[in-house]
Amino acid sequence: MRNNYKILRSLFLCTLALLLLLPLLFLISGSLMGKAELEEYLAPVLKTEEGYAVWRLIPLYPTLRGPVEVLLDSPDFFVMYLNQLELTAGILLGQGVLGIPAAWGLARYSFPGRRGIYRLYILWMILPFGVTMLSQYLVLERFGLMDTMWAVILPQVFSTFPVFLLYRFFREMDEAVFEAARIDGADEMQIFRYLGLPLGRTCIVSVFLLQFMDCANLIEQPLAFLRSQSLWPLSLYLPQIDLQRAGFACSASLLALLPSLFLFLWGQEYLRSGIAMEAIKE
Repeated sequence: MRNNYKILRSLFLCTLALLLLLPLLFLISGSLMGKAELEEYLAPVLKTEEGYAVWRLIPLYPTLRGPVEVLLDSPDFFVMYLNQLELTAGILLGQGVLGIPAAWGLARYSFPGRRGIYRLYILWMILPFGVTMLSQYLVLERFGLMDTMWAVILPQVFSTFPVFLLYRFFREMDEAVFEAARIDGADEMQIFRYLGLPLGRTCIVSVFLLQFMDCANLIEQPLAFLRSQSLWPLSLYLPQIDLQRAGFACSASLLALLPSLFLFLWGQEYLRSGIAMEAIKE
């Protein structure tokens, strides 16, 4: 009976995993299909025929025309790819410089108004971008930062999400370890650098993996603050691809997904451990 339960559970989890992988499989197969094959399958979507669209996971006539077109004939793709990397690197670097020390200070030190500041962080985090867009726009316009990369980077640098997640982890660290370091003569900066950061490495990496995924999907902020299309990130380039170029769209989307996929595969242990630690602390 117990073995049957394990088999059923394994089958259910494998089926669920396959369903979750279907969008990725669709992208891979679509990037390897020719234009004629795609038009045949997507004819109802393209409104050239009536009925329902169909799809094949294994193309009948595989071709690399889509990836080659993206890699060799689409300079705009690489410009916006670099813009995406520049925005992501700037945001994550700024959040690391400001967010980690802010979370550490709120978690490890007692000072007047600390609880109120933390609640303000939570309130700011749950506000949608539409609520804060006007205030951000006015500030950026006043400082002459509109239509520059800084218009997107600076507001995201002060995101409260990393602080919110890291606060709980830093808060639960054993104070006895830090007291022992103080007795041995370590100052507060040394405690943060040589104890806080190494002990919190798992949670820090998991938080910034999640932030990387978020930066790769920014749409509203670049659309609101960047007027020049030459500054647009890849997240704004992909929706502009016409449905008539479905093969190109699949190839471009797959290439855009690769950095996130590689980072997730590299850091999945950190991500899983970080989530488990947060759950245990709860």
